[in-house]
Amino acid sequence: MRKSQLRLENNSMDQMIQEREQKIQELQQSVKTSRSKAEEALSYSRKVMTALVQHIKTEFTRLSEAIETKQEINETEAESFIDELQAEITHMKKKKLQCHEASLIRDPFSFLENVLPLTYNKPQLQDWSAVTVTSDQFMIQETLAELETKVREEVSTLYNINFRGGKQQRISLISSPHEDIISDSFLIRSGPPAVYQLRAKKQKTGTLTRMTVGEKRPNKTNRTILLVGETGAGKSTLINALLNYTMGVKWEDEVWFMIAEEERRSQTSDVMVYEIFGFEDETLPYSLTIINTPGYGDTRGIEHDDIISHRLLDLFQSEDGVHEVHAVGLVMKASVNRLSEPLRYVFDSVMSLFGKDVEKNIIALITHSDGSRPKNPLQALEAANIKCAKNEDSQPVHFLFNNCQHEERMEENTIFRNSWELTQTNMDHLTDLLGKSNPQKLMKTAEVLNERIRLKACIQNLEDRFELADLKQTEIRQIREALKQTNHRNKIEIEKILSLLENLEKEMKVLTAEKEKWLSDSYQHVVRLEEIALKADSASTVAHLDFLIEKMKEEGDMDKVQKL
Repeated sequence: MRKSQLRLENNSMDQMIQEREQKIQELQQSVKTSRSKAEEALSYSRKVMTALVQHIKTEFTRLSEAIETKQEINETEAESFIDELQAEITHMKKKKLQCHEASLIRDPFSFLENVLPLTYNKPQLQDWSAVTVTSDQFMIQETLAELETKVREEVSTLYNINFRGGKQQRISLISSPHEDIISDSFLIRSGPPAVYQLRAKKQKTGTLTRMTVGEKRPNKTNRTILLVGETGAGKSTLINALLNYTMGVKWEDEVWFMIAEEERRSQTSDVMVYEIFGFEDETLPYSLTIINTPGYGDTRGIEHDDIISHRLLDLFQSEDGVHEVHAVGLVMKASVNRLSEPLRYVFDSVMSLFGKDVEKNIIALITHSDGSRPKNPLQALEAANIKCAKNEDSQPVHFLFNNCQHEERMEENTIFRNSWELTQTNMDHLTDLLGKSNPQKLMKTAEVLNERIRLKACIQNLEDRFELADLKQTEIRQIREALKQTNHRNKIEIEKILSLLENLEKEMKVLTAEKEKWLSDSYQHVVRLEEIALKADSASTVAHLDFLIEKMKEEGDMDKVQKL
Protein backbone atom coordinates (compact mmCIF):
# COMPACT_ATOMS: atom_id res chain seq x y z
CA MET A 1 0.00 0.00 0.00
CA ARG A 2 2.84 2.37 0.87
CA LYS A 3 4.61 1.49 -2.40
CA SER A 4 1.43 2.23 -4.28
CA GLN A 5 1.20 5.64 -2.54
CA LEU A 6 4.83 6.33 -3.38
CA ARG A 7 4.16 5.60 -7.06
CA LEU A 8 1.21 8.00 -7.10
CA GLU A 9 3.24 10.68 -5.34
CA ASN A 10 6.10 10.11 -7.77
CA ASN A 11 3.77 10.54 -10.73
CA SER A 12 2.40 13.72 -9.17
CA MET A 13 5.93 15.02 -8.67
CA ASP A 14 6.73 14.32 -12.35
CA GLN A 15 3.69 16.33 -13.42
CA MET A 16 4.57 19.27 -11.15
CA ILE A 17 8.17 19.23 -12.39
CA GLN A 18 6.95 19.25 -15.97
CA GLU A 19 4.60 22.19 -15.25
CA ARG A 20 7.39 24.18 -13.64
CA GLU A 21 9.84 23.44 -16.44
CA GLN A 22 7.19 24.66 -18.90
CA LYS A 23 6.68 27.80 -16.79
CA ILE A 24 10.44 28.40 -16.85
CA GLN A 25 10.38 28.17 -20.65
CA GLU A 26 7.43 30.61 -20.76
CA LEU A 27 9.23 33.06 -18.48
CA GLN A 28 12.42 32.76 -20.52
CA GLN A 29 10.44 33.40 -23.70
CA SER A 30 8.71 36.36 -22.01
CA VAL A 31 12.06 37.78 -20.97
CA LYS A 32 13.32 37.31 -24.53
CA THR A 33 10.20 38.99 -25.94
CA SER A 34 10.45 41.71 -23.31
CA ARG A 35 14.11 42.27 -24.19
CA SER A 36 13.18 42.52 -27.87
CA LYS A 37 10.39 44.96 -27.09
CA ALA A 38 12.66 46.94 -24.77
CA GLU A 39 15.36 47.14 -27.45
CA GLU A 40 12.71 48.20 -29.96
CA ALA A 41 11.42 50.79 -27.48
CA LEU A 42 14.96 52.04 -26.84
CA SER A 43 15.67 52.23 -30.56
CA TYR A 44 12.44 54.07 -31.22
CA SER A 45 12.98 56.35 -28.21
CA ARG A 46 16.52 57.12 -29.36
CA LYS A 47 15.22 57.86 -32.86
CA VAL A 48 12.39 60.09 -31.60
CA MET A 49 14.52 61.88 -29.00
CA THR A 50 17.33 62.43 -31.49
CA ALA A 51 14.86 63.78 -34.02
CA LEU A 52 13.25 65.94 -31.33
CA VAL A 53 16.61 67.35 -30.20
CA GLN A 54 17.56 67.99 -33.82
CA HIS A 55 14.18 69.64 -34.43
CA ILE A 56 14.65 71.89 -31.38
CA LYS A 57 18.13 72.83 -32.60
CA THR A 58 16.76 73.56 -36.08
CA GLU A 59 13.88 75.57 -34.69
CA PHE A 60 16.24 77.49 -32.42
CA THR A 61 18.36 78.36 -35.47
CA ARG A 62 15.23 79.48 -37.33
CA LEU A 63 14.02 81.42 -34.28
CA SER A 64 17.42 83.13 -33.95
CA GLU A 65 17.41 84.01 -37.64
CA ALA A 66 13.83 85.29 -37.41
CA ILE A 67 14.67 87.50 -34.41
CA GLU A 68 17.82 88.86 -36.05
CA THR A 69 15.99 89.41 -39.35
CA LYS A 70 13.16 91.20 -37.59
CA GLN A 71 15.63 93.40 -35.73
CA GLU A 72 17.41 94.22 -39.01
CA ILE A 73 14.05 95.12 -40.54
CA ASN A 74 13.24 97.29 -37.52
CA GLU A 75 16.59 99.07 -37.79
CA THR A 76 16.22 99.54 -41.56
CA GLU A 77 12.66 100.87 -41.15
CA ALA A 78 13.73 103.16 -38.31
CA GLU A 79 16.65 104.51 -40.36
CA SER A 80 14.30 105.09 -43.29
CA PHE A 81 11.80 106.88 -41.01
CA ILE A 82 14.59 108.97 -39.48
CA ASP A 83 15.91 109.94 -42.93
CA GLU A 84 12.44 111.00 -44.04
CA LEU A 85 11.85 112.92 -40.82
CA GLN A 86 15.24 114.64 -41.14
CA ALA A 87 14.40 115.56 -44.74
CA GLU A 88 11.06 117.02 -43.66
CA ILE A 89 12.73 118.92 -40.80
CA THR A 90 15.32 120.34 -43.22
CA HIS A 91 12.56 121.29 -45.65
CA MET A 92 10.47 122.94 -42.93
CA LYS A 93 13.46 124.83 -41.53
CA LYS A 94 14.17 126.14 -45.01
CA LYS A 95 10.51 127.07 -45.41
CA LYS A 96 10.51 128.70 -41.98
CA LEU A 97 13.55 130.80 -42.94
CA GLN A 98 11.87 131.82 -46.21
CA CYS A 99 8.71 132.78 -44.31
CA HIS A 100 10.74 134.81 -41.85
CA GLU A 101 12.59 136.60 -44.66
CA ALA A 102 9.32 137.31 -46.47
CA SER A 103 7.76 138.72 -43.30
CA LEU A 104 10.52 141.37 -43.19
CA ILE A 105 9.63 142.74 -46.67
CA ARG A 106 7.86 146.06 -46.23
CA ASP A 107 6.66 146.64 -49.79
CA PRO A 108 3.21 144.94 -50.16
CA PHE A 109 3.73 143.85 -53.79
CA SER A 110 7.18 142.44 -53.14
CA PHE A 111 5.72 140.71 -50.09
CA LEU A 112 2.95 139.13 -52.20
CA GLU A 113 5.44 138.11 -54.88
CA ASN A 114 7.55 136.27 -52.30
CA VAL A 115 4.86 134.88 -50.01
CA LEU A 116 2.35 133.48 -52.55
CA PRO A 117 4.69 130.71 -53.82
CA LEU A 118 5.24 129.75 -50.19
CA THR A 119 1.49 129.36 -49.58
CA TYR A 120 0.58 127.17 -52.54
CA ASN A 121 3.82 125.16 -52.76
CA LYS A 122 3.12 123.41 -49.49
CA PRO A 123 5.52 120.64 -48.45
CA GLN A 124 4.13 117.11 -48.79
CA LEU A 125 4.33 116.09 -45.16
CA GLN A 126 3.33 112.69 -43.85
CA ASP A 127 1.27 111.88 -40.79
CA TRP A 128 3.78 110.24 -38.44
CA SER A 129 1.44 109.75 -35.47
CA ALA A 130 0.88 106.05 -36.17
CA VAL A 131 4.50 105.22 -37.07
CA THR A 132 6.33 103.25 -34.39
CA VAL A 133 9.10 100.70 -34.15
CA THR A 134 7.79 98.29 -31.54
CA SER A 135 9.66 95.69 -29.55
CA ASP A 136 6.50 93.75 -28.63
CA GLN A 137 7.30 91.04 -31.20
CA PHE A 138 10.32 90.01 -29.09
CA MET A 139 8.24 89.32 -25.94
CA ILE A 140 8.47 85.54 -26.25
CA GLN A 141 9.87 84.66 -22.83
CA GLU A 142 6.47 83.75 -21.39
CA THR A 143 5.62 81.53 -24.36
CA LEU A 144 9.00 79.76 -24.15
CA ALA A 145 8.58 79.27 -20.39
CA GLU A 146 5.19 77.64 -20.95
CA LEU A 147 6.71 75.46 -23.68
CA GLU A 148 9.54 74.37 -21.38
CA THR A 149 7.10 73.47 -18.57
CA LYS A 150 4.87 71.53 -20.94
CA VAL A 151 7.78 69.58 -22.45
CA ARG A 152 9.18 68.71 -19.00
CA GLU A 153 5.77 67.50 -17.84
CA GLU A 154 5.24 65.38 -20.95
CA VAL A 155 8.74 63.88 -20.91
CA SER A 156 8.51 63.06 -17.18
CA THR A 157 5.55 60.74 -17.86
CA LEU A 158 7.86 58.52 -19.93
CA TYR A 159 9.73 57.39 -16.81
CA ASN A 160 6.66 55.55 -15.53
CA ILE A 161 7.29 52.38 -17.55
CA ASN A 162 3.74 51.11 -17.62
CA PHE A 163 2.66 50.38 -21.16
CA ARG A 164 -0.80 49.12 -20.32
CA GLY A 165 -3.16 51.78 -21.64
CA GLY A 166 -3.91 55.23 -20.29
CA LYS A 167 -1.93 58.37 -20.92
CA GLN A 168 1.23 56.69 -19.66
CA GLN A 169 1.65 55.00 -23.03
CA ARG A 170 3.94 57.36 -24.92
CA ILE A 171 5.80 54.80 -27.06
CA SER A 172 3.76 52.65 -29.43
CA LEU A 173 5.33 49.34 -30.43
CA ILE A 174 2.46 48.54 -32.78
CA SER A 175 3.36 48.84 -36.44
CA SER A 176 1.45 51.49 -38.38
CA PRO A 177 0.87 51.87 -42.13
CA HIS A 178 2.09 55.47 -41.65
CA GLU A 179 5.32 54.58 -39.82
CA ASP A 180 7.56 56.46 -42.27
CA ILE A 181 5.46 59.61 -41.92
CA ILE A 182 5.33 59.28 -38.12
CA SER A 183 9.10 58.95 -37.94
CA ASP A 184 9.40 62.28 -39.75
CA SER A 185 6.83 64.03 -37.52
CA PHE A 186 6.69 65.03 -33.87
CA LEU A 187 4.02 63.96 -31.44
CA ILE A 188 1.62 66.64 -30.20
CA ARG A 189 -0.80 64.39 -28.30
CA SER A 190 -0.79 60.66 -27.63
CA GLY A 191 -4.51 60.23 -28.28
CA PRO A 192 -6.27 58.23 -29.51
CA PRO A 193 -5.95 59.49 -32.13
CA ALA A 194 -2.25 60.25 -31.77
CA VAL A 195 -1.80 63.73 -33.26
CA TYR A 196 1.42 64.45 -35.14
CA GLN A 197 2.77 67.67 -36.63
CA LEU A 198 4.36 67.00 -40.01
CA ARG A 199 7.84 68.34 -40.67
CA ALA A 200 6.81 69.88 -43.97
CA LYS A 201 9.37 71.69 -46.08
CA LYS A 202 8.76 75.41 -45.54
CA GLN A 203 9.76 77.98 -48.13
CA LYS A 204 9.02 81.69 -47.80
CA THR A 205 9.28 83.93 -50.85
CA GLY A 206 8.23 87.52 -50.26
CA THR A 207 4.67 87.42 -48.96
CA LEU A 208 4.11 83.80 -50.03
CA THR A 209 4.68 80.87 -47.69
CA ARG A 210 4.80 77.40 -49.26
CA MET A 211 4.52 74.20 -47.18
CA THR A 212 5.40 71.02 -49.10
CA VAL A 213 4.93 67.36 -48.15
CA GLY A 214 6.73 64.79 -50.32
CA GLU A 215 8.46 65.30 -53.64
CA LYS A 216 6.75 66.42 -56.83
CA ARG A 217 6.66 63.69 -59.44
CA PRO A 218 7.06 64.63 -63.11
CA ASN A 219 4.15 63.93 -65.44
CA LYS A 220 1.71 63.53 -62.53
CA THR A 221 -1.52 65.53 -62.57
CA ASN A 222 -2.28 68.10 -59.90
CA ARG A 223 -5.50 69.68 -58.63
CA THR A 224 -5.71 73.09 -56.94
CA ILE A 225 -8.37 74.31 -54.52
CA LEU A 226 -8.42 77.84 -53.12
CA LEU A 227 -10.08 78.33 -49.73
CA VAL A 228 -11.59 81.64 -48.71
CA GLY A 229 -13.65 82.37 -45.64
CA GLU A 230 -14.18 84.36 -42.50
CA THR A 231 -11.58 84.14 -39.75
CA GLY A 232 -12.46 81.20 -37.50
CA ALA A 233 -14.59 79.41 -40.10
CA GLY A 234 -12.39 76.29 -39.86
CA LYS A 235 -10.14 76.53 -42.94
CA SER A 236 -7.08 75.15 -41.11
CA THR A 237 -8.95 72.08 -39.83
CA LEU A 238 -10.33 71.52 -43.33
CA ILE A 239 -6.81 71.69 -44.79
CA ASN A 240 -5.64 69.07 -42.29
CA ALA A 241 -8.66 66.90 -43.19
CA LEU A 242 -7.72 67.12 -46.88
CA LEU A 243 -4.15 66.18 -45.96
CA ASN A 244 -5.20 63.08 -43.99
CA TYR A 245 -7.63 62.00 -46.69
CA THR A 246 -4.94 62.33 -49.38
CA MET A 247 -2.52 60.31 -47.22
CA GLY A 248 -5.10 57.54 -46.81
CA VAL A 249 -5.52 57.84 -43.02
CA LYS A 250 -8.31 55.57 -41.73
CA TRP A 251 -10.31 55.63 -38.50
CA GLU A 252 -8.69 52.37 -37.39
CA ASP A 253 -5.18 53.87 -37.73
CA GLU A 254 -5.85 56.06 -34.66
CA VAL A 255 -3.53 58.79 -35.96
CA TRP A 256 -4.07 62.33 -37.22
CA PHE A 257 -1.53 64.49 -39.04
CA MET A 258 -1.38 68.27 -39.08
CA ILE A 259 0.24 70.62 -41.55
CA ALA A 260 -1.82 73.79 -40.95
CA GLU A 261 -1.92 75.51 -37.59
CA GLU A 262 -5.21 76.66 -36.12
CA GLU A 263 -6.30 80.13 -37.20
CA ARG A 264 -5.69 83.07 -34.92
CA ARG A 265 -6.78 86.65 -35.41
CA SER A 266 -3.21 87.82 -34.99
CA GLN A 267 -1.97 85.71 -37.88
CA THR A 268 0.07 87.14 -40.73
CA SER A 269 -1.37 88.42 -43.99
CA ASP A 270 0.72 85.91 -45.95
CA VAL A 271 -1.00 83.63 -48.42
CA MET A 272 -0.23 79.97 -47.58
CA VAL A 273 0.19 77.33 -50.29
CA TYR A 274 0.15 73.68 -49.14
CA GLU A 275 1.47 71.09 -51.60
CA ILE A 276 0.83 67.37 -50.96
CA PHE A 277 2.93 65.12 -53.19
CA GLY A 278 3.88 61.45 -53.16
CA PHE A 279 0.47 59.84 -52.57
CA GLU A 280 -0.76 59.80 -56.16
CA ASP A 281 -2.58 56.58 -57.18
CA GLU A 282 -2.91 55.51 -53.52
CA THR A 283 -6.00 57.46 -52.44
CA LEU A 284 -6.28 60.03 -55.21
CA PRO A 285 -5.07 59.87 -58.83
CA TYR A 286 -3.54 63.33 -58.46
CA SER A 287 -1.43 65.45 -56.11
CA LEU A 288 -3.13 68.29 -54.28
CA THR A 289 -2.37 72.01 -53.91
CA ILE A 290 -4.37 73.99 -51.33
CA ILE A 291 -4.26 77.79 -51.25
CA ASN A 292 -5.29 79.28 -47.93
CA THR A 293 -6.00 83.00 -47.81
CA PRO A 294 -5.79 84.88 -44.51
CA GLY A 295 -9.19 85.44 -42.93
CA TYR A 296 -11.38 88.04 -44.57
CA GLY A 297 -13.51 90.25 -42.42
CA ASP A 298 -11.38 90.21 -39.28
CA THR A 299 -10.78 93.22 -37.06
CA ARG A 300 -8.20 94.77 -39.40
CA GLY A 301 -10.79 96.03 -41.90
CA ILE A 302 -10.80 96.92 -45.60
CA GLU A 303 -7.14 97.97 -45.69
CA HIS A 304 -6.14 94.47 -44.52
CA ASP A 305 -8.36 92.90 -47.19
CA ASP A 306 -6.69 95.09 -49.84
CA ILE A 307 -3.37 93.63 -48.67
CA ILE A 308 -4.77 90.10 -49.17
CA SER A 309 -5.79 91.03 -52.72
CA HIS A 310 -2.24 92.21 -53.45
CA ARG A 311 -0.84 88.97 -51.97
CA LEU A 312 -3.08 86.87 -54.23
CA LEU A 313 -2.12 88.96 -57.25
CA ASP A 314 1.56 88.27 -56.49
CA LEU A 315 0.78 84.54 -56.28
CA PHE A 316 -1.15 84.46 -59.58
CA GLN A 317 1.40 86.51 -61.52
CA SER A 318 4.71 85.16 -60.22
CA GLU A 319 6.57 82.67 -62.40
CA ASP A 320 6.56 79.92 -59.73
CA GLY A 321 3.10 80.83 -58.47
CA VAL A 322 -0.33 79.30 -59.12
CA HIS A 323 -1.84 79.93 -62.55
CA GLU A 324 -5.01 77.82 -62.52
CA VAL A 325 -7.58 76.65 -59.99
CA HIS A 326 -10.02 73.73 -60.11
CA ALA A 327 -12.27 74.88 -57.26
CA VAL A 328 -12.80 77.90 -55.03
CA GLY A 329 -14.11 76.77 -51.65
CA LEU A 330 -16.19 79.25 -49.68
CA VAL A 331 -15.68 77.97 -46.11
CA MET A 332 -18.55 78.74 -43.74
CA LYS A 333 -19.91 77.30 -40.49
CA ALA A 334 -23.05 75.18 -40.42
CA SER A 335 -24.26 77.33 -37.50
CA VAL A 336 -24.68 80.37 -39.75
CA ASN A 337 -28.37 81.15 -39.45
CA ARG A 338 -28.55 84.68 -40.77
CA LEU A 339 -26.70 86.90 -43.16
CA SER A 340 -24.75 89.03 -40.68
CA GLU A 341 -22.94 92.16 -41.83
CA PRO A 342 -19.46 90.58 -41.36
CA LEU A 343 -20.51 87.51 -43.36
CA ARG A 344 -22.08 89.64 -46.08
CA TYR A 345 -18.82 91.58 -46.23
CA VAL A 346 -16.84 88.32 -46.56
CA PHE A 347 -19.07 87.14 -49.41
CA ASP A 348 -18.68 90.53 -51.07
CA SER A 349 -14.88 90.43 -50.75
CA VAL A 350 -14.69 86.87 -52.07
CA MET A 351 -16.84 87.47 -55.13
CA SER A 352 -14.97 90.66 -56.02
CA LEU A 353 -11.70 88.71 -56.32
CA PHE A 354 -12.58 86.62 -59.34
CA GLY A 355 -13.47 86.93 -62.97
CA LYS A 356 -16.80 85.71 -64.32
CA ASP A 357 -15.15 82.56 -65.70
CA VAL A 358 -14.68 81.17 -62.16
CA GLU A 359 -18.40 81.13 -61.29
CA LYS A 360 -18.96 77.41 -62.02
CA ASN A 361 -15.95 76.46 -59.89
CA ILE A 362 -17.15 78.16 -56.69
CA ILE A 363 -18.50 75.71 -54.11
CA ALA A 364 -19.61 75.91 -50.48
CA LEU A 365 -17.69 73.94 -47.84
CA ILE A 366 -19.81 73.74 -44.69
CA THR A 367 -17.76 73.12 -41.52
CA HIS A 368 -18.77 72.06 -37.98
CA SER A 369 -21.62 70.05 -39.53
CA ASP A 370 -23.62 67.32 -37.78
CA GLY A 371 -24.70 65.86 -41.12
CA SER A 372 -28.10 67.51 -41.37
CA ARG A 373 -29.03 69.61 -44.40
CA PRO A 374 -27.39 73.06 -44.06
CA LYS A 375 -30.59 74.98 -44.75
CA ASN A 376 -29.57 78.27 -43.17
CA PRO A 377 -26.10 78.61 -44.76
CA LEU A 378 -27.54 77.81 -48.19
CA GLN A 379 -30.25 80.43 -47.68
CA ALA A 380 -27.54 82.90 -46.67
CA LEU A 381 -25.74 82.20 -49.96
CA GLU A 382 -28.95 82.69 -51.91
CA ALA A 383 -29.81 85.91 -50.05
CA ALA A 384 -26.35 87.31 -50.78
CA ASN A 385 -26.84 86.46 -54.48
CA ILE A 386 -23.55 84.56 -54.49
CA LYS A 387 -22.74 83.35 -57.98
CA CYS A 388 -21.53 79.77 -57.67
CA ALA A 389 -21.92 76.26 -59.05
CA LYS A 390 -25.47 74.89 -58.77
CA ASN A 391 -26.68 71.28 -58.44
CA GLU A 392 -29.60 69.63 -60.20
CA ASP A 393 -31.97 71.21 -57.62
CA SER A 394 -30.62 74.68 -58.53
CA GLN A 395 -29.02 74.98 -55.10
CA PRO A 396 -25.39 75.86 -54.39
CA VAL A 397 -23.07 72.86 -54.70
CA HIS A 398 -21.97 72.13 -51.14
CA PHE A 399 -20.11 69.60 -49.01
CA LEU A 400 -20.36 68.92 -45.27
CA PHE A 401 -17.46 68.44 -42.87
CA ASN A 402 -17.16 67.85 -39.16
CA ASN A 403 -14.25 69.48 -37.37
CA CYS A 404 -13.63 67.02 -34.54
CA GLN A 405 -11.59 64.29 -36.29
CA HIS A 406 -8.48 65.28 -34.33
CA GLU A 407 -10.23 65.44 -30.95
CA GLU A 408 -9.51 62.77 -28.34
CA ARG A 409 -11.95 59.87 -28.67
CA MET A 410 -14.14 58.64 -25.84
CA GLU A 411 -14.47 54.89 -25.32
CA GLU A 412 -17.50 53.30 -27.00
CA ASN A 413 -18.66 56.67 -28.32
CA THR A 414 -20.14 56.37 -31.80
CA ILE A 415 -20.48 60.14 -32.30
CA PHE A 416 -16.80 60.50 -33.20
CA ARG A 417 -16.97 57.59 -35.63
CA ASN A 418 -20.08 59.02 -37.30
CA SER A 419 -18.37 62.43 -37.59
CA TRP A 420 -15.34 60.79 -39.20
CA GLU A 421 -17.51 58.90 -41.69
CA LEU A 422 -19.47 62.09 -42.54
CA THR A 423 -16.25 63.92 -43.41
CA GLN A 424 -14.85 60.89 -45.25
CA THR A 425 -17.96 60.56 -47.43
CA ASN A 426 -17.98 64.25 -48.33
CA MET A 427 -14.23 64.11 -49.03
CA ASP A 428 -15.02 61.34 -51.53
CA HIS A 429 -17.50 63.62 -53.31
CA LEU A 430 -15.30 66.74 -53.14
CA THR A 431 -12.18 65.02 -54.51
CA ASP A 432 -14.28 63.38 -57.22
CA LEU A 433 -15.50 66.86 -58.24
CA LEU A 434 -11.90 68.15 -58.22
CA GLY A 435 -10.88 65.32 -60.50
CA LYS A 436 -13.63 66.08 -63.01
CA SER A 437 -13.70 69.91 -62.92
CA ASN A 438 -12.16 71.98 -65.69
CA PRO A 439 -9.27 74.16 -64.50
CA GLN A 440 -9.82 77.90 -64.67
CA LYS A 441 -6.84 80.01 -65.68
CA LEU A 442 -6.30 82.84 -63.24
CA MET A 443 -5.35 85.44 -65.84
CA LYS A 444 -8.85 86.94 -65.65
CA THR A 445 -8.73 87.00 -61.86
CA ALA A 446 -5.34 88.71 -62.02
CA GLU A 447 -6.87 91.24 -64.43
CA VAL A 448 -9.74 91.89 -62.00
CA LEU A 449 -7.32 92.46 -59.13
CA ASN A 450 -5.20 94.73 -61.34
CA GLU A 451 -8.24 96.78 -62.34
CA ARG A 452 -9.18 97.27 -58.69
CA ILE A 453 -5.66 98.40 -57.85
CA ARG A 454 -5.63 100.81 -60.82
CA LEU A 455 -9.05 102.18 -59.86
CA LYS A 456 -7.85 102.88 -56.33
CA ALA A 457 -4.73 104.63 -57.66
CA CYS A 458 -6.85 106.75 -60.05
CA ILE A 459 -9.18 107.79 -57.24
CA GLN A 460 -6.25 108.79 -55.05
CA ASN A 461 -4.78 110.89 -57.89
CA LEU A 462 -8.18 112.41 -58.54
CA GLU A 463 -8.67 113.37 -54.89
CA ASP A 464 -5.22 115.00 -54.85
CA ARG A 465 -6.04 117.04 -58.01
CA PHE A 466 -9.36 118.26 -56.65
CA GLU A 467 -7.77 119.27 -53.35
CA LEU A 468 -4.94 121.12 -55.12
CA ALA A 469 -7.40 122.79 -57.53
CA ASP A 470 -9.43 124.13 -54.59
CA LEU A 471 -6.27 125.64 -53.09
CA LYS A 472 -5.28 127.32 -56.35
CA GLN A 473 -8.79 128.66 -56.91
CA THR A 474 -8.59 130.29 -53.49
CA GLU A 475 -5.20 131.83 -54.33
CA ILE A 476 -6.44 133.13 -57.69
CA ARG A 477 -9.43 134.73 -55.99
CA GLN A 478 -7.19 136.39 -53.38
CA ILE A 479 -4.82 137.79 -56.06
CA ARG A 480 -7.75 139.19 -58.08
CA GLU A 481 -9.04 140.88 -54.95
CA ALA A 482 -5.55 142.36 -54.42
CA LEU A 483 -5.46 143.62 -58.04
CA LYS A 484 -8.56 145.72 -57.42
CA GLN A 485 -6.49 147.76 -54.96
CA THR A 486 -3.46 148.41 -57.21
CA ASN A 487 -4.48 151.75 -58.77
CA HIS A 488 -1.91 153.64 -56.71
CA ARG A 489 0.93 151.23 -57.69
CA ASN A 490 3.28 151.51 -60.61
CA LYS A 491 3.11 149.47 -63.79
CA ILE A 492 6.05 147.14 -62.91
CA GLU A 493 4.43 146.06 -59.65
CA ILE A 494 1.10 145.38 -61.38
CA GLU A 495 2.83 143.35 -64.08
CA LYS A 496 4.45 141.16 -61.41
CA ILE A 497 1.08 140.44 -59.84
CA LEU A 498 -0.45 139.76 -63.27
CA SER A 499 2.43 137.39 -64.03
CA LEU A 500 1.72 135.46 -60.82
CA LEU A 501 -1.96 135.32 -61.73
CA GLU A 502 -1.17 134.11 -65.24
CA ASN A 503 1.05 131.31 -63.90
CA LEU A 504 -1.64 130.20 -61.48
CA GLU A 505 -4.26 130.15 -64.24
CA LYS A 506 -1.92 128.06 -66.43
CA GLU A 507 -1.49 125.63 -63.55
CA MET A 508 -5.27 125.51 -63.14
CA LYS A 509 -5.66 124.56 -66.82
CA VAL A 510 -3.15 121.72 -66.36
CA LEU A 511 -4.96 120.60 -63.20
CA THR A 512 -8.33 120.71 -64.97
CA ALA A 513 -6.97 118.55 -67.81
CA GLU A 514 -5.50 116.10 -65.27
CA LYS A 515 -8.81 115.95 -63.39
CA GLU A 516 -10.65 115.13 -66.63
CA LYS A 517 -8.08 112.43 -67.43
CA TRP A 518 -8.30 110.77 -64.00
CA LEU A 519 -12.09 111.00 -64.05
CA SER A 520 -12.19 109.33 -67.45
CA ASP A 521 -9.65 106.66 -66.42
CA SER A 522 -11.53 105.90 -63.19
CA TYR A 523 -14.80 105.57 -65.11
CA GLN A 524 -13.19 103.21 -67.63
CA HIS A 525 -11.82 101.00 -64.81
CA VAL A 526 -15.33 100.77 -63.30
CA VAL A 527 -16.80 99.84 -66.70
CA ARG A 528 -14.09 97.22 -67.24
CA LEU A 529 -14.76 95.70 -63.79
CA GLU A 530 -18.44 95.47 -64.69
CA GLU A 531 -17.45 93.50 -67.80
CA ILE A 532 -14.98 91.01 -66.27
CA ALA A 533 -15.53 90.78 -62.49
CA LEU A 534 -17.84 88.24 -60.93
CA LYS A 535 -18.92 91.07 -58.63
CA ALA A 536 -17.99 94.59 -59.70
CA ASP A 537 -19.41 96.55 -56.76
CA SER A 538 -17.23 95.38 -53.87
CA ALA A 539 -17.22 97.29 -50.58
CA SER A 540 -14.10 99.27 -51.51
CA THR A 541 -15.37 99.97 -55.04
CA VAL A 542 -18.70 101.32 -53.74
CA ALA A 543 -16.83 103.98 -51.74
CA HIS A 544 -15.00 105.00 -54.96
CA LEU A 545 -18.29 105.05 -56.89
CA ASP A 546 -19.83 107.54 -54.44
CA PHE A 547 -16.87 109.87 -54.94
CA LEU A 548 -16.98 109.50 -58.74
CA ILE A 549 -20.74 110.14 -58.90
CA GLU A 550 -20.33 113.35 -56.90
CA LYS A 551 -17.51 114.62 -59.15
CA MET A 552 -19.27 113.57 -62.37
CA LYS A 553 -22.30 115.59 -61.26
CA GLU A 554 -20.05 118.62 -60.78
CA GLU A 555 -18.79 118.10 -64.35
CA GLY A 556 -22.38 117.75 -65.57
CA ASP A 557 -21.82 114.36 -67.24
CA MET A 558 -25.23 112.87 -66.33
CA ASP A 559 -24.97 109.84 -68.67
CA LYS A 560 -21.95 108.59 -66.77
CA VAL A 561 -23.60 109.53 -63.46
CA GLN A 562 -26.59 107.32 -64.39
CA LYS A 563 -24.28 104.45 -65.38
CA LEU A 564 -22.36 104.69 -62.11
